[in-house]
Amino acid sequence: MMKDQDFTTTVLVKQTPAQAYKTILNVRAWWSGLYSESFEGSSDKLGDEFSFLAGGGVHYTKQKLVELVPDKKVVWLVTEANLSFVDKTDEWKGTRISFEISEESGKTKIVFKHIGLVPAFECYESCAPAWTQYMQERLVDAITNLN
Repeated sequence: MMKDQDFTTTVLVKQTPAQAYKTILNVRAWWSGLYSESFEGSSDKLGDEFSFLAGGGVHYTKQKLVELVPDKKVVWLVTEANLSFVDKTDEWKGTRISFEISEESGKTKIVFKHIGLVPAFECYESCAPAWTQYMQERLVDAITNLN
């Protein structure tokens, strides 16, 4: 089944589900800021739209918040995509990016899934490790370093 091929990675943090949820919504805090990345728009309520640009135009996407369950789930729909390093530059368009938050053994578990990002995609070999790094390093750091 294709569904099982969607890129997924899981992280655990000691902060509460509410803290994790709040940090995920603050996309600017963890998905931009390094290298030549920029973030525009807002990302905290249903229907909000934001864009992300990296590498001087190598990666551009626009996302819309389509599902929010406080302290439990955040889902973005990719409405525009331009990945200049692959032949089909709009590969991400129509895919969904999901964060499912739950408690597990006294910690907060975040299951990140890019629904539609599958191994058949040309960008998978570069996008999957990038997502892993964003989740396991930058998102975890942002949640852990909450004031």
